[in-house]
Amino acid sequence: MKLLNSIKKDFNTVTFALIPLAIVINLAIGYLVSVLALPIFLDSIGTVLVAVICGPWAGLATGLLSNAVGGILLDPFFFPFAPVAAVIGFVAGWLATAGFFRSWWKAALAGVIITVGVVIVAAPIRLIVFGGITPNSVGAITSLLVASGQSLISSVLTATTLSNVVDKVVTALVVFGILKGFPRRTLGRFPRSENVI
Repeated sequence: MKLLNSIKKDFNTVTFALIPLAIVINLAIGYLVSVLALPIFLDSIGTVLVAVICGPWAGLATGLLSNAVGGILLDPFFFPFAPVAAVIGFVAGWLATAGFFRSWWKAALAGVIITVGVVIVAAPIRLIVFGGITPNSVGAITSLLVASGQSLISSVLTATTLSNVVDKVVTALVVFGILKGFPRRTLGRFPRSENVI
């Protein structure tokens, strides 16, 4: 019953209105970053935004839906990483309830903690589904590390950690900055506004 109440708390009319916008933000920024061939992703800004002001379950749902929509509209590559997107949303929401998005340095620390969750889930996906080498910047870093003599597992873990720690810290700080610009009255409409007010 407590779990069900926690899930229900995350979803109100404003949450349902924000999730599609967050998905568009994720896919648009992720696509732009991929076209520019940047070594980070920035494709979870919308997910983290929802997670912080709507809660971990709403963040989890946003991550899953973003990857489902991205897999259908853009590239099937999104599908295997749906669990990673879900972890990003859930962990960001959980950290927000613990006060990690009330100051910039805690938001940066949240990015580091989110990275730990990402590495735990993403590294096995990269190894099992893609044989360790994915067609993106992480795959390029992995290839360089393997060529330098590191084992494939070590290379995947290192590359996943390096690319994600920068990405998730930047993502968390961008979300923190966005929310600092929101009027308190607007924030008050979201189910977990207390996470940032």
